[in-house]
Amino acid sequence: MPKKGGKHAEMGKETQCKRAKLEAASSPPVLNFESPDSLFGSLISPIKEEVFFREYWEQKPLLVQRNDPLVAAYYLSLFQLPDLKELCSQGLYYGRDVNVCRCVNGKKKVLNKDGKVNYMQLKKDFDQKKATIQFHQPQRFKEELWKIQEKLECYFGSLVGSNVYITPQGSQGLPPHYDDVEVFILQLEGEKHWRLYKPTVHLAREYNVESEDRIGNPTHEFILKPGDLLYFPRGTIHQADTPLGTSYSTHVTISTYQNNSWGDFLLDAIPGLVFDTAKDDVALRTSIPRQLLMQVNAADSAEKLSGLLRRLAERLEVTRELRSADMKRDFITHRLPPCLGCDSGSLVPGGKLPKIDSQIRLQFRDHAVITVEPDPENAVSTVKLGLGWAVPAMGLALVKGWCSYTWLDPASHEAQGWLFLSLLPWQTHGLRFPLSYLEALKQIWSSSTVHVKELNLSSDEEKENLALSLWSECLVEVL
Repeated sequence: MPKKGGKHAEMGKETQCKRAKLEAASSPPVLNFESPDSLFGSLISPIKEEVFFREYWEQKPLLVQRNDPLVAAYYLSLFQLPDLKELCSQGLYYGRDVNVCRCVNGKKKVLNKDGKVNYMQLKKDFDQKKATIQFHQPQRFKEELWKIQEKLECYFGSLVGSNVYITPQGSQGLPPHYDDVEVFILQLEGEKHWRLYKPTVHLAREYNVESEDRIGNPTHEFILKPGDLLYFPRGTIHQADTPLGTSYSTHVTISTYQNNSWGDFLLDAIPGLVFDTAKDDVALRTSIPRQLLMQVNAADSAEKLSGLLRRLAERLEVTRELRSADMKRDFITHRLPPCLGCDSGSLVPGGKLPKIDSQIRLQFRDHAVITVEPDPENAVSTVKLGLGWAVPAMGLALVKGWCSYTWLDPASHEAQGWLFLSLLPWQTHGLRFPLSYLEALKQIWSSSTVHVKELNLSSDEEKENLALSLWSECLVEVL
């Protein structure tokens, strides 16, 4: 699910703000953006969250046919075919931003040209060749989709991607296939005929095309109309076409949980567990047998490895420390920033300065995370408190002031750490804190609000300086 690509499209901030306000004024209150939980609950309504995760998540498809004109009108505002004309004028490229394809005899035929997308040529392929237009990551240009995906990333704790598919009548863009992501489909324009099939690989880890003679009869067959929602787990085989009599169909797929399984987590976390355990357990520091790496089959060492794995399991049961490194870093550095629209005031220090009697709270709480990971240079563990996200690569110019990443990194046993903040992707500077500040930072991270004087530091001066430092970097606000 790529989140980057290309340069920022130059769009006037004033125009963006006016457009955002107009859209907000005209949009019905279909989705509840108060919190990640409320957003997801309203997205799958009237299905309850507990029912969804008990009966559908990773188990079977869910079809919600609403027949609600308010929901249909709201979904229509998320993306429409005419939006492509304006977007093409901003500089879209084949492959990176747009794919043009059609399913022919059970195979995907790609009809991309080279270089920039010309809207007239794109429309010609759409009308005459009955080609499907696949538009990648539309949240780069549509603020409402950005808001939805950002809240879903907070809700799932996993990256969320999206694609828009526009298919003319009597045509199909993709052959039967399954994906390696959990998929939510919102029908925006027209109608789409869907057929779902029993998975050949349950909870698949990769994308794959399946032949018609292998998949059998559909387990589900239905028509999606504007305002309808469809969910199906990764591995679900599916194909969809636009029926005759419908000028075209537009839907957006919102996908998540790619490479986010227990297996992926163990692959990510076990190296750290081995690293830490080997410091205390001499059995893990003894040499492997001579010529083990020269053998074709190391089965003779299976018993030894099984014993070592049991020792790791025993340590884990005692310490209860199993932490992610690369997975968490990837999530933090590629997730979407909070969508503030035209209100970027929280990116600039303002209001009262924090004092010893002040009450403060962490800004962008849903984007805060603590990581603990090995530091190869010092052979010790590092602790990081971070706010991190990716700057959307194109579209809304008002995002240029967003942080690309923020790290607090007490990285050495000499009690020195760094807090990194980047207001622009190419600018970084840091603040240094002693490792003794860690508990105070955990207080700020874990509490809805905290009084500066109650921070876990030895002196009032340290407490006030910490609050002031974080305030100056827009990480906390004074209440």
